[in-house]
Amino acid sequence: SLKMASDSPESLMTLCTDYCLRNLEGTLCYLLDNETLRLHPDIFLPSEICDKLVNEYVELVKTDSIFEPHESFFTLFSDPRSTRLARIHLREHIVQDQDLEAIRKQDLIELYLTNCEKLTAKSLQTLVSFSHTLISLSLFGCCNIFYEEENPGGCEDDCLVNPTRQVLVKDFTFEGFSRLRFLNLGRLIEGVNVETLLRPLASLAALDLSGIQLNDVGFLTQWKDSLVSLVLYNMDLSEEHIQVIAQLRKLRHLDISRDHLSSYYKFKLTRRVLNLFVENLVNLTSLDISGHTMLENCTIPSMEEKMGQTSIEPAKSSIAPFRGLKRPLQFLGLFETSLCRLTHIPAYKVSGDKNEEQVLNAIEAYTEHRPEITSRAINLLFDIARIERCSQLLRALQLVITALKCHKDDKNIQVTGSAALFYLTNSEYRMEQSVKLRRQVIQVVLNGMESYQEVTVQRNCCLTLCNFSIPEELEFQYRRVNELLLNILNQSRQDESIQRIAVHLCNALVCQVDNDHKEAVGKMGFVMTMLKLIQKKLADKTCDQVMEFSWSALWNITDETPDNCEMFLNYSGMKLFLDCLKEFPEKQELHRNMLGLLGNVAEVKELRPQLMTSQFISVFSNLLESKADGIEVSYNACGVLSHIMFDGPEAWGICEPHREEVVKRMWAAIQSWDINSRRNINYRSFEPILRLLPQGISPVSQHWATWALYNLVSVYPDKYCPLLIKEGGIPLLKDMIKMASARQETKEMARKVIEHCSNFKEENMDTSR
Repeated sequence: SLKMASDSPESLMTLCTDYCLRNLEGTLCYLLDNETLRLHPDIFLPSEICDKLVNEYVELVKTDSIFEPHESFFTLFSDPRSTRLARIHLREHIVQDQDLEAIRKQDLIELYLTNCEKLTAKSLQTLVSFSHTLISLSLFGCCNIFYEEENPGGCEDDCLVNPTRQVLVKDFTFEGFSRLRFLNLGRLIEGVNVETLLRPLASLAALDLSGIQLNDVGFLTQWKDSLVSLVLYNMDLSEEHIQVIAQLRKLRHLDISRDHLSSYYKFKLTRRVLNLFVENLVNLTSLDISGHTMLENCTIPSMEEKMGQTSIEPAKSSIAPFRGLKRPLQFLGLFETSLCRLTHIPAYKVSGDKNEEQVLNAIEAYTEHRPEITSRAINLLFDIARIERCSQLLRALQLVITALKCHKDDKNIQVTGSAALFYLTNSEYRMEQSVKLRRQVIQVVLNGMESYQEVTVQRNCCLTLCNFSIPEELEFQYRRVNELLLNILNQSRQDESIQRIAVHLCNALVCQVDNDHKEAVGKMGFVMTMLKLIQKKLADKTCDQVMEFSWSALWNITDETPDNCEMFLNYSGMKLFLDCLKEFPEKQELHRNMLGLLGNVAEVKELRPQLMTSQFISVFSNLLESKADGIEVSYNACGVLSHIMFDGPEAWGICEPHREEVVKRMWAAIQSWDINSRRNINYRSFEPILRLLPQGISPVSQHWATWALYNLVSVYPDKYCPLLIKEGGIPLLKDMIKMASARQETKEMARKVIEHCSNFKEENMDTSR
């Protein structure tokens, strides 16, 4: 079952393979001369392990941007005495001529080369060394493998005048490939004579000639007793083609589908052709006629069609020619044809655009080799996910993830796939998704953001990330996700909506994480990026969400992180603070965020002298009277001043305003606050507040700290009583009550805090036996 499959953890084999590939030097290999990877001499690995190492390596290079490819990787498998390869799948630019050359001594049974555009005719020669064992071979999309470089002048100096030119190899054939049964030559370049190439193969069972135009396919009849699968996708057919196909009586799978957008096709399907196939190809279990136009109506009259429940019995088929089938087909491809919308289709699996099941079948069938069709199918899935509820959510998600991984560089798939992911991961589907599956989604989303600076993909990816719990679910890719978001925000011209989402994500990522995470993100340039955004908004005289989120993000990232506080000051943060205060005197949310951040700066003893200017102290003092956002702005301003006061009168290096005058205003502010205020604040630790308790130099700071504790333990006892007890606040409060310098009202409040905590403890004692 799909549900179970997606929930089960990775196998030990997969985990070990992944670990070894990411740590080749520390596990299987050593470095020779500091550059070449060599296998340890005492290592002997069977094909089950070697195949997995090679196939996973290709997958990692393709889909994991952090993974570093090794130039000498394939040489590890050059000696069949220590490593055996049997079935390998290589893709795209990852594999070059010398890589295949390195493993030429291996007895390969199955070799799939998909879109390996860097392979040239040198690799054709290497293929010959596998000829005695190969059973399956795919050269799909290897568009240069029949070209060799020829230097016309033949001499070195001449090369500069006559650069090497590509010449088509005409004399290669599959002579000697005596065991070859399955062959895929999809998207083979024009000019290669397919008939000559294939003639030596005695008993082909499966042949794929997708995207090749052959006017004469008569030679196929030489395999009429062995061919069970034939794929002629995007070949423009004629009556001659049909007559040849009808003779291939052993066929179980026939695919004559086409991309109806790709070019003008003269051929039209008729009732007669389908009848011919049904009569002659008696073993047929799978047929694909997607993208075809039916020349005449071969459907049953609608009155008759509507009778009874939906049936896959050939006798009831809505498509007349299929009434001649002996049994229902296993698969019938009807994508982008009018036939897929009929009621009775005699097949267990149908690809089409009628409903979710048909659309998912299409994505599943065409992803690997037909991205042009797949992106249209994913687009239909996107509409289904957006408008109605998906009934096969896990299957849909896994198919989209596979398509996005497989076609990382295909813009259409990245756009439609990332849009579909947004709807498939939103909250209503949350319960059905395992951690493993959600991590896979995050990986492909980040791949998309990395590969595409394109607005739609970036927006879709950022929106999809918003469907996750942040920072928890993104923590396993913490560095990478922050780097990508900062990269987006640092682009000089940025789409307003993406900027807003990216800042929101950045803010969420630095909230509630460990200090080492915050320091690391600070070093990535986070503080600088936020200040630049604020600077831009200030220049435009705009106080929007980007402005507010940027200050909020700075507040979060400086929390108990002195390095980031220092960066804020070094990059003229205080000037921006004053300018914003002046430009937006009414923006309460903004004031709260800015003062929360300055509270963090004021907690760092070494940085406080930089806040000790007449201008700053006056601003903080005036904000004590602010009614913005309940008590928050006034409370934070008082917090900043409490830390400054804590350094004592000798640190007060300014004439105006007087220290006593500011102290008086602080007392007045604290007395005006409602002790039951519900708070827009979240303390992870009381340490910065508790350090203000055991001192006699600034009773007002002591009072602010006690008030803060009293407010939090009385309004949110469940959260803050345990925190205060855990951090040793109670003995500090008891000691403070004994101090002569502490004000009477401060002591009263301290007693109430202690009382609250002991009541809380009693209420929550575990009395169960």
